[in-house]
Amino acid sequence: MTQPEWPASATGSNVWTQRNELRAEEHSSLLSSMELSAVADTVPGVKILLLSRCPGALSSFLAESTDREGPLRLGYIDDAQVAFSEAPFVRAERDSVEELGHEVVGITVRGLSVAEFERVLGGLDALYVASGSTFALLEALRVSGCDAPLVEHVRAGLPYVGSSAGSIIAGPDVTPASLMDDPADGPLLTDLTGLGLVEQTVIPHADGQLPPYPPDLIRSTLDTYGADYPLLPLADDQALLADGTSTRVIDSSC
Repeated sequence: MTQPEWPASATGSNVWTQRNELRAEEHSSLLSSMELSAVADTVPGVKILLLSRCPGALSSFLAESTDREGPLRLGYIDDAQVAFSEAPFVRAERDSVEELGHEVVGITVRGLSVAEFERVLGGLDALYVASGSTFALLEALRVSGCDAPLVEHVRAGLPYVGSSAGSIIAGPDVTPASLMDDPADGPLLTDLTGLGLVEQTVIPHADGQLPPYPPDLIRSTLDTYGADYPLLPLADDQALLADGTSTRVIDSSC
């Protein structure tokens, strides 16, 4: 999912804002009811944090999921953001990760061979998969063949952090993102199977507070795909945490 920064003037008017807040309140009952359903388990032993947008849970996750003292080598996969390189949200997200004080290693998998990607993964303490276009991201991983080694390393214990699009691809299928992102961003995809690291497809921004993803769009997504796909809607200040023994929704502040 793309996360453009929207100044107050871009929302149109106070009337629009008030109407959106009312619709968000209406939507909250649906979001709350779905959150009460059981959260499916991940593969045993994996360490995963799936953010909707806000990174508040990131620092503690990295500290608790690695046994290394001091700064970590944190891989940062940016393929979802290639088409949005000048967008403010791209720099803002990267800054929020770099501010933690770790060594951030930029990775664009589309330009790597599988062997090169394997070597990069072998030198990392954790992996962060950034937001942007879900379908461009999945296409980059699949066309390059880097999806398989990524899954292997995560299942072997490499901590995985996804944000928005990076969270969506961790699930079983990215089809439910089709109303929020454009499937045409991944024209070479022959199927929309995700990485299968968790058993539900995250629907980020589910509180409907970001202007590109208003409550009506979230509701349409849940109504259209909820019967056929296991969905987990997350508000922007929530995340899905899998610590190797349990899987649960946690707070993740902005």
